[in-house]
Amino acid sequence: MNLNDTPLSLESRVRRMHGQLSDAERKLADVVLARQQELLGYTATELASLAGTSKSTAARFFRRVGFADFEDFRRQMRQAQAQQSPLARMGQPRRGDSPARRFQTHLRNDAQRLQAWAEAVPDAQIEAALSLLARARKVWVVGYRHSRVTAFYAQTLLAQVRGDVQDLNDAAGREADLLAGASDKDLVLAVDFRRRSTRLPRVLAAARAMGVQVLLLTDAPTSALALQSRLALRCGADAPDGLFDSYVCAMSLVNFFASALASHSRASTRARLESIERLHLALGDLEPQI
Repeated sequence: MNLNDTPLSLESRVRRMHGQLSDAERKLADVVLARQQELLGYTATELASLAGTSKSTAARFFRRVGFADFEDFRRQMRQAQAQQSPLARMGQPRRGDSPARRFQTHLRNDAQRLQAWAEAVPDAQIEAALSLLARARKVWVVGYRHSRVTAFYAQTLLAQVRGDVQDLNDAAGREADLLAGASDKDLVLAVDFRRRSTRLPRVLAAARAMGVQVLLLTDAPTSALALQSRLALRCGADAPDGLFDSYVCAMSLVNFFASALASHSRASTRARLESIERLHLALGDLEPQI
């Protein structure tokens, strides 16, 4: 079996076999899908215990989904995780096309990625996410490593169309100070793309302990963070032909969220934007538009 270095390959194989599994094997399948990001930390016995099944059931399950045994599964998972790094991708053969042709291919791949994602994302999830963003008293935005760019973009746009949108990424480690006054009326918009920071689960656990709801943007088909979130929107980022993953789906979604919120609260957004423009004039911090 080849995992093709993405969690989605594992999920697809398990879901394709799901109807052919026994009840005990289905329980184990659900545990495996829910804990994809932490699977290497478990033994077969521990996974079986979490699912309430036997070790022999676990052995049968991993054979059914295409592995020789549990150790073969762990070996391929380790290889798949290693291949997620840009360093590993540097060793993969590349096409010999000219830079111009590679750029055109890059653009076509991003366009196809956007189209496929747009057809797959449920309308109800988009509406639910907008409702969370509109009703929250305060919105915090957080994302680390490669997720930081999307998180920064989200905070920048959302802060222009509604009040109390704060950045929870804090270089001084003041997350506890920032969350001290949080409540169940607040929302954290969290961005979680591979390669994942171990810091994000701790920050979100602290936020949930204060009653804060979590809206998650992630490339993981399923994960512990997704299960613990009020809503998880999946934005595929894998770009097999590139050195780095692509975040066009998430960036487009963030842009849409800000525009949709502005349309939803047109009067208050207009007043806020007018205030922002007056402050820019007073500060003289922008070049004049011609």
